[in-house]
Amino acid sequence: MNFTEELKWRGMIHDIMPGTEELLAKGLTSAYLGIDPTADSLHIGHLVGVMMLRHFQRAGHRPIALIGGATGMIGDPSMKSQERNLLDEETLLRNQEAIRRQLSKFLDFESDALNRAILVNNYSWTKDYTFLRFIRDIGKHITVNYMMSKDSVRRRLVAGSGGDGMSFTEFSYQLLQAYDYLYLYRHYDCRLQMGGSDQWGNITTGVELIRKKLGGEAFALTCPLVTKSDGSKFGKTESGNVWLDARYTSPYRFYQFWMNVSDLDAERYIRIFTVLDREEIEDLTDAHRREPHLRLLQRRLARELTVMVHSVGEYDTAVAASGILFGDSTPDVLRGLDERTLLDIFDGVPRFEFSRDCLSGGVKAVDLLVERALVFRSRGELRKLIESGGVSINRERLSDIGVMVDDSWLLGDRYLLVQRGRKSHYLLVAV
Repeated sequence: MNFTEELKWRGMIHDIMPGTEELLAKGLTSAYLGIDPTADSLHIGHLVGVMMLRHFQRAGHRPIALIGGATGMIGDPSMKSQERNLLDEETLLRNQEAIRRQLSKFLDFESDALNRAILVNNYSWTKDYTFLRFIRDIGKHITVNYMMSKDSVRRRLVAGSGGDGMSFTEFSYQLLQAYDYLYLYRHYDCRLQMGGSDQWGNITTGVELIRKKLGGEAFALTCPLVTKSDGSKFGKTESGNVWLDARYTSPYRFYQFWMNVSDLDAERYIRIFTVLDREEIEDLTDAHRREPHLRLLQRRLARELTVMVHSVGEYDTAVAASGILFGDSTPDVLRGLDERTLLDIFDGVPRFEFSRDCLSGGVKAVDLLVERALVFRSRGELRKLIESGGVSINRERLSDIGVMVDDSWLLGDRYLLVQRGRKSHYLLVAV
């Protein structure tokens, strides 16, 4: 597999330094990509870079994932309007371990292959590097004029002209990232740095440092920053980032994010975020355009990503859970859901609280739904709907208003799902 050709047809190259393709054609090459460790999970905004590393390894080269333990203590000014909060060492190390576990789902760190992936943390080579040594060894090779010419710096200075501006701490980020590249060049024979297009300035500063200090030749490659087809930010929802960790974004919500992308976005995303080959993607795209109502691209995209990030089992659960809102699931599927997924599915539906005590000896459905939880306005209304087969509890259709409901009916020992007709749902919560 030719790495750059693979990225080109996938739409994953924004800038590439001349000579990069010739370097890769010579044989096994090491390349690194930096990952921000300011949270203990990656989110889908990180996935473009992670997929670049994955394709790099698939092409027979050696990927290096660099956790920015040192630079994460400073904050990168690129595409930011204000300085970030600084993190302590303990937090950064905890975040690094969590990120390593997530990366292992995409990259091979464990095999005996020559191109097995490497995980490094720049804190390990900067923590004992004194300020005086750094400005003597590194700072003298890069001029202030050169650093000021970078777009990321100029944007912050212009934006901050009426406010706080940019601190020296953030200004120094560019030099620290350049030193990372120099260190990896020396110790891991790393000849290529990759990143998002907003990192071009920082990456080329590293190339310049290697040239000036060592007389070496290094290269750069960036990918586009992914946005939605309407120009809005990718990976954000009303509740915030879409995380890879199930603690922050459940597998069901993760699956639903990909299922709900637009047709135009699905055509781009399936190239960027999967390893499906070109022929299969083109066939899927053609089939989707012929029958867009089937959402073939979204379904395949959601499957590939949910299995890759979580598991086949979580994917199967998410698919089954998705059918619950549309009435094509069974009571067993509903009872098999964990509480987090159940609440995610019914987020936003009307909720009614009722006393758990009334279930201890059983309560008639009519008393529960009309007097205790106030789902229906009257007994007459409920009776008519039951007679027409329009009311169910936990996907079990009610046949009589006098059916007794007790605590064995509870989902997750706390919830009852009431359905009126096909589309109206109510979640009853025992308190």
